[in-house]
Amino acid sequence: MQAYLLDFGNFMLRWLHVIAAIAWIGESIYFVMLDNGLRTPKAAEDRDKGVFGEMWAVHGGGFYHNQKYATAPAKLPEDLHWSFWKAYTTWLSGFALFILLYMANPSFYLVNPNASWAWAANMSGWQANVVALLFLLGGWVVYNELCKRISPDMTRDGLLSIAVAVMMVVVSYLSTQIFSGRAAFLLTGAVMATAMSANVFFWIIPGQRRMVKAMKAGEAPNPLDGKRGKQRSVHNTYFTLPVVLLMISNHYSFAYSHEQAWVIMSLFIFGGALIRQFFVLMHAGKIQPAYPVAGTALIAVAFWVAMPSVGGNAVQAQASVSVGMAEVQPIIETRCAACHASEPTQQGFNAPPAGLAYDTHAQILQQRDRIQEVVASGYMPLGNITGMTEEERETIAAWSP
Repeated sequence: MQAYLLDFGNFMLRWLHVIAAIAWIGESIYFVMLDNGLRTPKAAEDRDKGVFGEMWAVHGGGFYHNQKYATAPAKLPEDLHWSFWKAYTTWLSGFALFILLYMANPSFYLVNPNASWAWAANMSGWQANVVALLFLLGGWVVYNELCKRISPDMTRDGLLSIAVAVMMVVVSYLSTQIFSGRAAFLLTGAVMATAMSANVFFWIIPGQRRMVKAMKAGEAPNPLDGKRGKQRSVHNTYFTLPVVLLMISNHYSFAYSHEQAWVIMSLFIFGGALIRQFFVLMHAGKIQPAYPVAGTALIAVAFWVAMPSVGGNAVQAQASVSVGMAEVQPIIETRCAACHASEPTQQGFNAPPAGLAYDTHAQILQQRDRIQEVVASGYMPLGNITGMTEEERETIAAWSP
């Protein structure tokens, strides 16, 4: 019953997380489009009122007229729309999922027993949890300090963008050295998502509140508040596509179980940012196909890096010795079936992971290629919780139909 309740909680939290993320990212993309699509107002009376730009749109059977003020409008309405709960709900639900799925069983999901750093490979469960939390917090602190020190007045945002890009490469590398593959991809995405939500909480909304307070008091708002909010919002929009990609990566072991996973991750991040840049410029009336071409090229390179080698150990093993089901099935039953069974015996599992049950000869044979891939990479069994030996891995690598 406990495993079922955890599964149901995971199901509902994931639903909430996805809905909140769609709402937040959708609104963010809309406002970037709106901001970049503004045109100089045609009416002189609008320009005299301080309207900086306007956009006319048609949607849902009606017409919309959006206007942006460069300075304070003459009067603010009481029902001013604020955009922040979607961001907070996305982060809070995502963090709750991380606690439920990863921190509740860190030895299984967080610890990387094959890490080249001995201290990381030998972490206990509670140590892995602490390191994961420090990783998230440290990512925000470093990112925030880069923004404050490199471009505090928003005059060196180009240099800041380079620094943030370098930071994300470092984060990708460190995550794959410290944590298990799937957790590494997730935590790298979570570092970016935490920065996005913290940007809203610590900078964008407080700055907007100060601006509104000044305007209601008849004072001129501090222009830095608006510029700083714009800076952090721009960063958020370039983070969106990479974050979504990293959050769904846990379904694809070819990426997170690869020995160069940090390179694959970095290529995904830059590819997503370049593709996003195309749409940002498109809304400003600039069509530059070089950006999606370059982004697609980086993703193609990631695909090439992750591609299994046709001359790998598994193929060599098959050439030297032939192993059949008689030798493989006992290994599967001993090392894999505790989780991958129609009724798992491993604590914390209510159903077989990814729906893959190895109860019968036919079920095992059907997943031969997949089993060989994840076992050869060392990703399975997760955390090697069942103690699969190198000899057993070699036997599965030499398995032929």
